[in-house]
Amino acid sequence: SYSLLHASRKTFSNVKVSISSQWTPSCQNSTATELRPYELWYSSHLFPNAEEATLFLGTLDTIFLFSYAMGLFVSGIVGDRLNLRWVLSFGMCSSALVVFFFGTLTEWLHFYNKWFYCCLWVVNGLLQSTGWPCVVAVMGNWFGKAGRGFVFGLWSACASVGNILGAFLASCVLKYGYEYAFLVTASVQFAGGVVVFFGLLTSPKEVGLPELGADEDGSVEEDANRPLMDDDDADDDDRNYSSQESDTVNQPKAIGFFQACCLPGVVLYSLAYACLKLVNYSFFFWLPFYLSNNFGWKEAEADQLSIWYDVGGIIGGTIQGLISDVLQKRAPVLAISLLFAVGSLFGYSRSPNSKPINAVIMAITGFFIGGPSNMISSAISADLGRQDLVRGSSEALATVTGIVDGTGSIGAAVGQYLVSLIQENLGWMWVFYFFILMTSSTILFISPLIVREVRLLLHERHLRVLAE
Repeated sequence: SYSLLHASRKTFSNVKVSISSQWTPSCQNSTATELRPYELWYSSHLFPNAEEATLFLGTLDTIFLFSYAMGLFVSGIVGDRLNLRWVLSFGMCSSALVVFFFGTLTEWLHFYNKWFYCCLWVVNGLLQSTGWPCVVAVMGNWFGKAGRGFVFGLWSACASVGNILGAFLASCVLKYGYEYAFLVTASVQFAGGVVVFFGLLTSPKEVGLPELGADEDGSVEEDANRPLMDDDDADDDDRNYSSQESDTVNQPKAIGFFQACCLPGVVLYSLAYACLKLVNYSFFFWLPFYLSNNFGWKEAEADQLSIWYDVGGIIGGTIQGLISDVLQKRAPVLAISLLFAVGSLFGYSRSPNSKPINAVIMAITGFFIGGPSNMISSAISADLGRQDLVRGSSEALATVTGIVDGTGSIGAAVGQYLVSLIQENLGWMWVFYFFILMTSSTILFISPLIVREVRLLLHERHLRVLAE
């Protein structure tokens, strides 16, 4: 379900060059293949030049992410109080309709209006925000702390898989017009929403299986893997952290927004994710445009090449999640990966005009940026929402996930507008310097957690040495 949401979201970034071409006069547009009669292209003439069109595209990204961020704070709370299947399927189907109106119907009707585009993208952001808190909560219902880093690291590749799917679908039909790219991804997403409504099992209780905590009593791995918790109690009383339509009498009470913010680690990881998601989503929104603009490659080729960033993110999230399970700590793994990310960003900014070399460096950059981003948004969010302070007494998983991802989306929203401004006034090289600064800020925000967990690792090693 989340892959399909990301696929439709990715379509917009994959067709920016075509949209910019449609919104600017042909006589001033170097990407136009032929000059059209004045009366035909004037109806879509929203901007006098490509630079202003690019700035508006960045503004749309910012609008989407701000509304997405605001929606996440609400969707997390709603997800802890209503049936997750209903919320998720409603968000998928209604968002697909908005994407269809935005990219397909307006082009078919030759209706072009900046305010209408902005309003549609605000609604789309609010509807798409129902996705991530719900899917993380469902995964949290089915998987406990044992191996959570690996399981969630592998599963969180759904966003990258969606990016790859969106890039593939868009590049296949782009030659017919950008409106068909929106049509295909919106149709697939709507169908996915219908499947989710009729087929998703949100918790083991729905099929008569015992609750998660019932199978985890006395598990050594469960007790050990608690990177954010100090208590020695096992997660033996974990409840089903989603409001379901059955057993409502025994359902725990949903936690409040401010209570969730006060949980240990939530604020620090939220601020860190604001910086990291800014960088990650800048690649998501601008990478195909950057490749076309900076190297002069065809838009369809740039779309296909941008897939390598997501491939790196998939591998990075899985491997780093597995390592964090072995160490039983998350923050040190994040810190090491982000340090390498700074170097990979510097290297990618100086990539030559060679597609194979660019693809390799892009995949490495995705490994060290996309991997930590996947960990924070999935495994670490689940850790934060299921710690002992809320164990067995309240719903928190979707709410905490919404807070972390919502704060990250606010940072990403601000970043998209800044990227367009920096690129227009200073050039792409300064954009990469900005990314390096934000990645370093991510390390700074989680530095207290890094110090704490490194000390715990050293202490555990010292105890093992004494025991031997």
